[in-house]
Amino acid sequence: MDDDDRSGLIGDESAKLIEPTTKLYKRRWYILLLFSAYSGMNAFQWIQYPIISNIISKFYGVGMETVDWMSLIYMIVYIPLIFPATWMLDRFGLRVIAILGSIFGTIGAAVKILACQPPLFDVAIVGQIFSAIGNVFILGMPSKIAATWFGSKEVSTACSIGVFGNQIGIAFGFFIPPYMVPDSDDVHQVAFYLRHLFTMTTAISAILCVLVCLTFERGPLLPPSRAQAIYLQREVGAAGESYTDSIKYFITSTPALLLLLSYGINTGSFYAISTLLNTEILDAFPNNMKFAGEIGLILVVSGVIGSVVCGLVLDKTGAYKKTTAVVYIATLISLCLYTATLHLRNIAVVYVTSLLLGFTMTGYLPVGFEFAAEITYPISEGTSSGLLNASAQVFGITLTLAMRQLESGISILSANLLLCATLLVGTVLTLLVREDLKRQRANEHRNPGDSPDILITHHEIERKPGFEFRGSSGASSNSSSPSPFRDRR
Repeated sequence: MDDDDRSGLIGDESAKLIEPTTKLYKRRWYILLLFSAYSGMNAFQWIQYPIISNIISKFYGVGMETVDWMSLIYMIVYIPLIFPATWMLDRFGLRVIAILGSIFGTIGAAVKILACQPPLFDVAIVGQIFSAIGNVFILGMPSKIAATWFGSKEVSTACSIGVFGNQIGIAFGFFIPPYMVPDSDDVHQVAFYLRHLFTMTTAISAILCVLVCLTFERGPLLPPSRAQAIYLQREVGAAGESYTDSIKYFITSTPALLLLLSYGINTGSFYAISTLLNTEILDAFPNNMKFAGEIGLILVVSGVIGSVVCGLVLDKTGAYKKTTAVVYIATLISLCLYTATLHLRNIAVVYVTSLLLGFTMTGYLPVGFEFAAEITYPISEGTSSGLLNASAQVFGITLTLAMRQLESGISILSANLLLCATLLVGTVLTLLVREDLKRQRANEHRNPGDSPDILITHHEIERKPGFEFRGSSGASSNSSSPSPFRDRR
């Protein structure tokens, strides 16, 4: 049974603040879990080539640097496509974007089955491009799904669960290929196991794609929170901003810009270290490729735990700036420990430092999403998370290429020291971000003198027909016009 409706009315002599009807639907958990599942399958495809880069290099007869591009494709494709994808998310809603993301991911996996022959590396690239396009329609979704379906006291936890699915996919992408595909000079044997790997990926992706097409909804009939109700009202009313206006506001807001850079540095560092993990671990532990998969698994699984813990902390405390700063500083310390101990060639120590690094670095992802949603409200969560991810791709590409050059020309240590220095800059930027929790204020009952971009008055509603608020008496303020909350599927 659905949770009870909640409604109320706040009044004042100068302006009356109307509390919208909100409702939580139990199927919100199904939507979130389905998204997490197909998101995870796409993330699995991102890292499945680089984690066995030595095998792929031999099988296709290409250099290790060329195999790196199978990861970088995801980042390169994201940067130009995120802007139309985010516009489509705001224009057409969650359902259309979910369908596109799952379809492209399934096509990419299927194309890779055809590429399991040494002369067909170009076909493998085409398959990875299709999967990368699907990723564009996925990465910005967690915060949007959380805001669209979940209440104000669970939105950060929901966002962390959305990120959780993607990270689980990366974890399996680290762990399964090294165990499934043998490091053999027999190309027929390698081709056989690669084909099995991609067939499994395609089958699961196709099943999830069908479920998305049949059951994924655009949104609930009624909004889950007051902040979401206000956002929807702005969306259909004259006060709604254009997509370009939202981007302009984001990049000209000093706190948002600082967070954009610091988020890009942290997440870009994760992309770089994930892409080059095979090289780093094989340098420290020659002929132990499975160690790379295990360490990658530890990085991501501990990060999943970190994501959920951080989401719960945010929902319970609302301390966005403090949580962000603590997690960022802990990430820097963890990376320094990893860098200082990797050359000791003690696998147990590397496991421990990887666990700490994953918990903090990957745990930061939903924290950054939610902090951005707070300080840029009422900008769409899809827009803010899309811009954060675009920043992460730029830093990911830059850091991966720079680290590869240092690893080839100088040493693994020099590459990791570069990453530590970059995270130090990100830490300083994070500490400079000013906390202004606009979305949190919108979910509270405020005084009429508060910021007009957060409050809704009777006068605003009268100028925007078609938006239905209910007062404590249950009467509609504009019952003759249809509510924008209808037909949200």
